[in-house]
Amino acid sequence: MPIPMLKRLFLRGFRSFPAAVVEFDNPTFLVGQNGAGKSNLADAFAFLSETMTSPLPTVFSQRAGYAAVSSRSAKTRHPLNLGMKAEIADLNEETSAAHYSFELRYYNSGIQIKREKCVINLRDGSSVWFDRNVDELSSNVHSLHPPLEMNALAMPMVGGDSRFLPVWDFLSRMLIYRIDPAVLRGMQDADDGSRLNLDGGNAASVLREMASKAPADLELLVDLLGTIVPGTVDIKPKEYGNKLILELTQQSSNSKEIKFESFNLSDGTLRAVGLLTAIFQHPRPKVLLIEEPEATVHPGALGVVLDMLWNAKCFMQVVVTTHSPDILEAKWIEDNHLRVVTWNEGSSQVARVSDDTRAALREQLMDAGELMRSGTLFASPVDDLFFQSPNKVPLFKGGSG
Repeated sequence: MPIPMLKRLFLRGFRSFPAAVVEFDNPTFLVGQNGAGKSNLADAFAFLSETMTSPLPTVFSQRAGYAAVSSRSAKTRHPLNLGMKAEIADLNEETSAAHYSFELRYYNSGIQIKREKCVINLRDGSSVWFDRNVDELSSNVHSLHPPLEMNALAMPMVGGDSRFLPVWDFLSRMLIYRIDPAVLRGMQDADDGSRLNLDGGNAASVLREMASKAPADLELLVDLLGTIVPGTVDIKPKEYGNKLILELTQQSSNSKEIKFESFNLSDGTLRAVGLLTAIFQHPRPKVLLIEEPEATVHPGALGVVLDMLWNAKCFMQVVVTTHSPDILEAKWIEDNHLRVVTWNEGSSQVARVSDDTRAALREQLMDAGELMRSGTLFASPVDDLFFQSPNKVPLFKGGSG
């Protein structure tokens, strides 16, 4: 059974993306210069995921409000309506495909749901769906009657229904990581370890939970860490009062064990611990997006990091943002794994690689890292229809409802 996959993400009026349709493979590398919009695209994943588990006003307030998140009209400078659509394939054994979309607007000094829609296509040829317009909801599931509020999405409530649960579960488990070694180095508050924080700041709790629930995965994590930090034989939490820190154990050449608390570990080691914990945590992410995994990792260890990501794709979808040629030197990276993020005339765009770039990769004239170093990793032309009129992004096209 193939793993669930985000096939396409449609954006309308989100940060530096007035309009975009992004296609994904597994893995997908989002490449581009600093300032092109890679972090904004990563935040689109985080935003969509957070809307499944947090109130919409809270999701916006964590980003300084609607005006800070929405793109602005070039003519009026007013915030545009903000919309997203996720197309998902192979959700489970019963579901062949699904899509979920919404459009928000700023209305009377608040957020209003203008429209929201979900369609799930089942493998037997039938489908289930709901389609909401402001405060009215229609559905072919007759028992579906969630309470509707102007500034609250229906999906977090509808997701409790077994028929819509797979979509809610997939979207809520799209996790984005910006591992911060400084946070892993310090004292950590203990929690239930059920989900790694986006900066890695509760890694000790997650490792403690893995030791209890999935010791085989923890053993594999330690083995992989040993390929990055030679001699590593253990990594575990250590209690300091009501706080936790990380403790790494290395074995010297004379078989003597030496223990290092996280205060004494390098940024590269801590980032590697964070990346491995993100991959092996339970429950595992459906989509794992990692921003710039090359940061503070020794170039000699990047091959191991790439091997981790390649293996992770067997049980989750992996997306990576990077501007490092070293990351792109992996021989298994093909043209279909690459998306180029560019900045053009005040907006970000995403596209597959150009025909010339594709030919160079397929004929093995150069790898993707060499193309980036030489400045010849080009994007295909982007249809400017959406950029001229973002409201033409097809958020609600397709399916029933």
